[in-house]
Amino acid sequence: MSKIGASDKVRIGIIGCGGIARGKHLPALKRLANVELVAFCDLIPERAEYAKANYGTPDAVIYTEYKKLLEDKTIDVVHVLTPNRSHSFITVDALESGKHVCCEKPMAINATEAKKMLDAAKRTGKKLTIGYQNRHTPEALFVKGEVESGTLGEIYYAKAHAVRRREVPTWGVFLNEYEQGGGPLIDIGTHALDLTLWTMDNYKPKYCVGTTYKKLGDIVPSGNAWGEWDREQFTVEDSAFGFIVMENGATINLESSWALNTLDIGEAKTTLCGTLGGIDMRDGVRINGIRQGRRYVLKPDLSSGGAAFYEGVGSANPEDREAKLWIDAIINDTTPFVTPEQAYTVSVILEGIYESAKTGKPYYFA
Repeated sequence: MSKIGASDKVRIGIIGCGGIARGKHLPALKRLANVELVAFCDLIPERAEYAKANYGTPDAVIYTEYKKLLEDKTIDVVHVLTPNRSHSFITVDALESGKHVCCEKPMAINATEAKKMLDAAKRTGKKLTIGYQNRHTPEALFVKGEVESGTLGEIYYAKAHAVRRREVPTWGVFLNEYEQGGGPLIDIGTHALDLTLWTMDNYKPKYCVGTTYKKLGDIVPSGNAWGEWDREQFTVEDSAFGFIVMENGATINLESSWALNTLDIGEAKTTLCGTLGGIDMRDGVRINGIRQGRRYVLKPDLSSGGAAFYEGVGSANPEDREAKLWIDAIINDTTPFVTPEQAYTVSVILEGIYESAKTGKPYYFA
């Protein structure tokens, strides 16, 4: 595989052609002029065939064994879009074969497997990123900008929100603990935690306390947005909560659920509290603080529309921005927007919360 030039098209192979591939990665990559989708792999051939027909080049190759795809030395980049359990070994094999890798979130099924991915990226010198597209929303980017400008001062308390009232995913292997490693905590809590750590720019946890619950999984009817689930297959938690203390003394409350009797819902959102002000994503973006001895609330207008048929500057979908910055990092040999070190810390904390929930004791990070 030769060095990619600015005028070259990046050749990409897709491993896993299911829902997240069709819903996010494939459409976003297809919209990039400097990308070619040249190979598709899935255990179910029909999925790979569908992906080729709708997103691939005419001569794109279909595989059912990912190692065969990795043998193609003309492929520059691989996207690993499989269930959580296989993230680690597929990613490591892809890096070792000379490919850059974008792996869907979470980084891995646990911290040990995530560390293998991080080590492989360092060892091979290939780029590795994880699919935390919620960093790319206008709200998240605005929050990050306010933090970097000093609006909040020292951030010492935060909330990471990933709460659904009754939206348990009933397809794929989401309910399978063996394949996924957990339920809403590792599925959507991972997004909220990533967003919170990134906006705080704080990646040094000290200890955590966690609780997990499966209280609503057997109640019929469920009122679930996506229909009833198979109760025998529901082997993960339906909600999980974590209290995380960072080395600098800052505290993060993490709340995640697929099913919870609450109206206080919100997914992939964060609240940050600092010495000079606070900011949250509960209703767009709201900033609060004190000016001239008076309390204030500022709600910026983050819409980019206003003209017919034109959404305006900054209107790109999060998945489009994620894909573009990833490909730009490869072409320009720059650091990916989401680094493997950052994603690894997310996996470490998630594992700590699960372990604390199992033991009933605080979990201390080494």
